[in-house]
Amino acid sequence: MQHKRMKLLAATMAMLMAGPVAAQTVTFTDPTGDDNGPGNYVYPTDAVYKRGSFDLTKLTVTKNGANIDFAVDVNSTLEDPWGMRTGFSVQMIFIFIKTGPGGHSTTPPGVNAQFAPGNEWNKMVVLSPQRKARVVNEANTKTGDMAKDVVVPNITRGSGRTIRGSVPAAELGGDNIEAWGYQVVMQSNEGFPAGNDFLTRKVNEYEGQHRFGGGNDGDCDPHIMDVLDGPDAKQADMLAYKCGPDGKSEKMATLKMIRK
Repeated sequence: MQHKRMKLLAATMAMLMAGPVAAQTVTFTDPTGDDNGPGNYVYPTDAVYKRGSFDLTKLTVTKNGANIDFAVDVNSTLEDPWGMRTGFSVQMIFIFIKTGPGGHSTTPPGVNAQFAPGNEWNKMVVLSPQRKARVVNEANTKTGDMAKDVVVPNITRGSGRTIRGSVPAAELGGDNIEAWGYQVVMQSNEGFPAGNDFLTRKVNEYEGQHRFGGGNDGDCDPHIMDVLDGPDAKQADMLAYKCGPDGKSEKMATLKMIRK
């Protein structure tokens, strides 16, 4: 009995000396100054759309116990001009994750992009300043069979230059974050989306007070200001598109997953 107690004490001491297990983290960086979509998009004219607001600079994914934490950095100090009470207002971020085989090859309505074969997404985490209930309701009513794979944190907060949200690993179907592929779409929070668009702000031919410019007035251009670059996946190539004279897509922006 004494021998067993000594072994138990030794094991306990070893655990205490080892300290807490370090959180597992993967980090991706993105070039600054490329918040112009395929290369020529420009910001809306209203002053709330501050330069750098949609310039993605880093994605950090952390396995934290039973949760997965997401942090997205931008190239401007966050502000809350619309009183969303979340520490930010104008940004909305889609984090597409490839957790396994198969998945969705297109983006939610209003993004106007697709994923290359073999790069389909299985889960999409939405970091939005809007209430979770609103985002979930929009997903359920507008994204069809994608809705079951749209994951929204209970709380999303912005501070400094970082927007954060955390979701249960179970909602992502696992926690093997180092094996997953990721793509980040930098969008703008839109409280009054057009038609069936999933809370996305449009890019038009000419910029306006609350519209990005440099795109097309049809529905053929990607409504994306920045994406995550990788060694074999460059933003200018992924967001390249072609519109027909009728404003319909002849070549859709095609995204790829980025892996460590």
